[in-house]
Amino acid sequence: MAIIHPFKGWLPKPEKADEVASVPYDVISTEEADEMAKDKPFSFLHVIRPEIDLPEGTAFNDESVYEKGAENLKNLLRSDLYEQDSKSAIYIYQLETDDHTQTGVFTCASVEDYDNDVILKHELTRPDKEDDRTRHILTQEAHAEPVMLTFKDTEDIAFHIQKVTMTSEPFIEHTGDDGVTHKIWKSFSTVDFVKGFSNIENLYIADGHHRCKSASRVAEMLRNKRKTFPGESEFEYFPVVLFPMDQMRILPYNRVLKNVSDETFDKLVEKFGAEKTTSKEPEQKGVINLYYKGDWWEMNLPEAKDDKVASSLDAAILQDQILNPFFNIENPRTDKKINFVGGIRGTKELEKVVDSGKYDLAISMYPTSIQELVDVSDQGELMPPKSTWFEPKLKSGLIIHTF
Repeated sequence: MAIIHPFKGWLPKPEKADEVASVPYDVISTEEADEMAKDKPFSFLHVIRPEIDLPEGTAFNDESVYEKGAENLKNLLRSDLYEQDSKSAIYIYQLETDDHTQTGVFTCASVEDYDNDVILKHELTRPDKEDDRTRHILTQEAHAEPVMLTFKDTEDIAFHIQKVTMTSEPFIEHTGDDGVTHKIWKSFSTVDFVKGFSNIENLYIADGHHRCKSASRVAEMLRNKRKTFPGESEFEYFPVVLFPMDQMRILPYNRVLKNVSDETFDKLVEKFGAEKTTSKEPEQKGVINLYYKGDWWEMNLPEAKDDKVASSLDAAILQDQILNPFFNIENPRTDKKINFVGGIRGTKELEKVVDSGKYDLAISMYPTSIQELVDVSDQGELMPPKSTWFEPKLKSGLIIHTF
């Protein structure tokens, strides 16, 4: 059963939220972070992307980057921008757009639950990214950004969330440049939430596999160093936002390829019977749309080669039966011939990067469903990289967990 851990969060004063809130570290490059943080000295990007405050060309994993991130965080928390709650709380976090609302519980999850597969994974983590986040956490003595988890909702938890949101005003209400409104409520009555999640069998990672793994590594290192027991110290817990599955929205994660010849593309069209179309997005699972030299094509994917849940994913079939044999892309995590474009950018971005000549072929995908994610996780299988793009994204800097 799932353990949640109320904590004394650091939150910006409501009138300061706009000054500090930022996008997560992993959805932008260093160059994009530098541009977004211009004229914003208190942006949380200075904590999660501290290389922007160092000389150009500084490696992302240089020791000075971690030291600068820790310095920037300490300066923020010592300023008049932030205050720490004097009592442990549960926070309710709501994301709202013109056509979508999702409301979850911002709290801490247990490293033990992650290590013991109460919190289920669906992606591999990369050692270099683990190392990077681990060093940030250790140096800052804080978990600066939350992980997005999902769970099978119950009437009990839904009631307690609604009780908070219907009986009080949000403590923070921040609307970003993208039009997404982020609302946060505080509840110092935490027992009902803890009890409610104790009846949940599994939590599922939606977004933040590397942050989870890094939190686990940090806990093990500090536990051994300080001779403490599992679950005893604050570093044994890491911040998460738990959203009910039926509220989650997944957009496609599209692909763009380099070094695609006419000969290879023609072979692909002939092999799978692709046809020209006016449609830019697949209308159902098992179909992809291709953009090549100014034209859109629709193509049915072949059947999966085995009956594993993960093998039946569109992204898996694409990788195993098209990207590898036709384009010699064996490892999409490292191959320079492929890049990924989040669905929030739309098909216009796909056309743009192909028409510009940066890439030759764009592949528009049908989104993975939340049920597919759950089924893969339950079976202990792994999705191909970049299978899901959750939208809207959480903001960083609105609640910080220190230890």
